Amino acid sequence: MANVVVVGAQWGDEGKGKIVDWLSIEADIVVRFQGGHNAGHTLVIGNQVYKLALLPSGIVRPGKLSVIGNGVVLDPHHLVDEIAKISAQGVKVTPDNLKIADNVTLILALHRELDAHRESASVAGVKIGTTKRGIGPAYEDKVGRRAIRLMDLAEPDSLDEKIDRLLAHHDPLRRGLGLEPVTRAAIRAELEDVAPKVLPYMDAVWDLLETARRDGKRILFEGAQGALLDVDHGTYPFVTSSNTVAANAATGSGLGPKAIGYVLGIAKAYTTRVGGGPFPTELHDETGQRLGDRGHEFGTNTGRRRRCGWFDAVLVRQTVKTSGIDGIALTKLDILDGFEEIKVCVGYLLDGARVNRFPASQAAQARVTPIYETMEGWAGTTAGARSWAELPAQAIKYVRRIEELIEAPVALLSTSPERADTILVHNPFRD
Repeated sequence: MANVVVVGAQWGDEGKGKIVDWLSIEADIVVRFQGGHNAGHTLVIGNQVYKLALLPSGIVRPGKLSVIGNGVVLDPHHLVDEIAKISAQGVKVTPDNLKIADNVTLILALHRELDAHRESASVAGVKIGTTKRGIGPAYEDKVGRRAIRLMDLAEPDSLDEKIDRLLAHHDPLRRGLGLEPVTRAAIRAELEDVAPKVLPYMDAVWDLLETARRDGKRILFEGAQGALLDVDHGTYPFVTSSNTVAANAATGSGLGPKAIGYVLGIAKAYTTRVGGGPFPTELHDETGQRLGDRGHEFGTNTGRRRRCGWFDAVLVRQTVKTSGIDGIALTKLDILDGFEEIKVCVGYLLDGARVNRFPASQAAQARVTPIYETMEGWAGTTAGARSWAELPAQAIKYVRRIEELIEAPVALLSTSPERADTILVHNPFRD
């Protein structure tokens, strides 16, 4: 029985929340392994809608253990607020069902301020399209070996020297940017205020997970953003600040690579993107507007309208390879209901020559133009379908063509936000 990693196969917002919730029924543990509270998951369970940003999707399921791994950057104040919000909806969150890695990096107020300042700068090329929540600056401090980690809150006697190490970098940086200095006392007060609220959840997560793995527990690893936002393999520099590909599920939770079994990629039946960066199939016309309106394409956390376009098989095929995806969960097929024709990108033109992969060069990424294959749409509805027999023939043909182009099978097909509206082809935990 395989442990399962769920990754976005596009630029995020593919509907991972629903799929992870659907899979969590069979999982014992759900692990968040990267990112911060910049990626939202919306779960619809019965009449309840849960909007999560930092908590693993499994938290809404009684009897499941949720884990925030060391690969995450944690805003402790946001965590406290999110726990309070979801508790008000009747979800019980305690140290018994939520564990946080003791070596997780913390996001502080100075990280949020720095992130916001950079995004508001008028200098050309500075804006990336971040959520201004301090994610990037916190990862910078992590790799710069000056971060404050959760375990540091449990050792107040040595906290001052760690804050001084942090400020040795941030003081001159802030002066150069024209920002007010931050005092050691202010940072210490910020940490002391939140410490008793988050320390009860702290644990040696790597040890807990390895023990669970050896005991045969089923582990579901949940990523945040999509693979195309990976800091190495995405559309750099318009990416997030962590590795979002499946291999980081092991590193970001403290397990070895053999802990990963089945890799499930999530992809919409069309393509969306939030923020800046290249988007070859983006539609600036009524069709793009129609996709966005029908798909309710607004960010869970930010409310930003998502850019929309046709399905890009070249990009998804690339993420199938960089993440080692075994099968795809194709979501939002119902949004394409009623289109007379549907286009799929099958290649690019770059300076007059055809290419079948997305180039790594930022300049080349901006120059590629899509080569489309046009398919007949369908008049019937796929919304709410729970079996292949309920799908229009042309919709099935569309799904089969996507499988051919991305070189991976569709394991699940989602036809609405409702958890039950899912067509199962292969169960990642069992097949």
